Amino acid sequence: MAVESADDRANFLGISDFGLAGTYTPSGGSASTVNGIFDKPSSSIPLDSGELDVDSNTPTFLCETSDVSSAASGDTISISAVGYTVVGVQADGQGMTNLVLELT
Repeated sequence: MAVESADDRANFLGISDFGLAGTYTPSGGSASTVNGIFDKPSSSIPLDSGELDVDSNTPTFLCETSDVSSAASGDTISISAVGYTVVGVQADGQGMTNLVLELT
C-alpha cells in the first residue's frame, strides 16, 4: 500500500507548485491532460579513452499511474508545446509512473 494518498499525489503534481500539464495520447487513443513533473537530467558518459565525454540527457515525465494506466512505448506527450515519444514506462507499483521520453 502506498504511503501517500491520491490527494497527496495530486497536490505534489499540481501545476501550482512543481507540476506541468502535458497532453498525453496513447497510440490509437484519445488525448487527455495529465499533470506531472518534467525532468531533463543531463549526464556525462566517458568514452573508453578517458579523454572525451559524451553528454546526454533523458527527459522524463513523472505522473500518476491512473492517468497513464495503459502507457506503452510509442505513445506521445506534448509538454510546454514540445512533442515527445514515450520510449519507456517505469511504474513504481505505488501509484506513480515515470515516462521515459525522446523528442519527436
